[in-house]
Amino acid sequence: MKLIDINADLGESFGPWKMGEDEKILDIVSSANIACGGHAGDAAVMYETIKIASDKGVIIGAHPGFDDKQGFGRRKILLEMQEIEQLIASQVGALVGVASLANTRIHYVKPHGALNNWATENMHVSEAIARAIKLSFPELSLLAVSGTKLETAGINAGLKTFSEIFADRGYNKNGTLVPRGDKGAIITDTKYAIKRLLHFLNTGEMPTVCGNFIKMNAHSICIHGDNPHAIEMSGNIRSILEKNNYKIKSFA
Repeated sequence: MKLIDINADLGESFGPWKMGEDEKILDIVSSANIACGGHAGDAAVMYETIKIASDKGVIIGAHPGFDDKQGFGRRKILLEMQEIEQLIASQVGALVGVASLANTRIHYVKPHGALNNWATENMHVSEAIARAIKLSFPELSLLAVSGTKLETAGINAGLKTFSEIFADRGYNKNGTLVPRGDKGAIITDTKYAIKRLLHFLNTGEMPTVCGNFIKMNAHSICIHGDNPHAIEMSGNIRSILEKNNYKIKSFA
């Protein structure tokens, strides 16, 4: 039986403001990328999400992003490399601390939003992220978009590095994600998402919005918790994977 992970971005509520249906998604996924207070989340939300994930046997990862709650971490902020290192160390450190209060630990780091997108194309940013993890939390793994500079930087830094593909996002011909707001960026059609995923699992190729196919590798499949069809899509994807002889298990 083949192994595959399903991950989702969770813990993205803040104070009284609620985002997504985390508890339902945590019944489906095997890894949870939990916001660390930058783009979303606060100490109480971190703790609650960690506890629910831990109780359900879901592996926990840190999901640091630009300190931009108004823009949900989806606006590019041109930080210096040292500032990126500090961002990673401080946000991941916060989640590490809260996880210890919940009597558990985190296993990996996956950058969020605009920071992640910048890292996929910029080796200096990728190296700053990898360096911060290596120096501050060398025991943690890195989850990176398949075939990107971040994946390479993680490997070069000596981190345990795993790759992911996105079930609900469109790809450019170079393997980067189509920017949100552009045509084809967000996939909400569950049937199309599954068709595309099955093609990838059978061929190792992912279709792009340009009509070509790109070779990718994946230890994990990401579904965004804020996708309006997240529950339906993640549940159907898990069911299809299990029917195709995949065991759902975290990579970390």
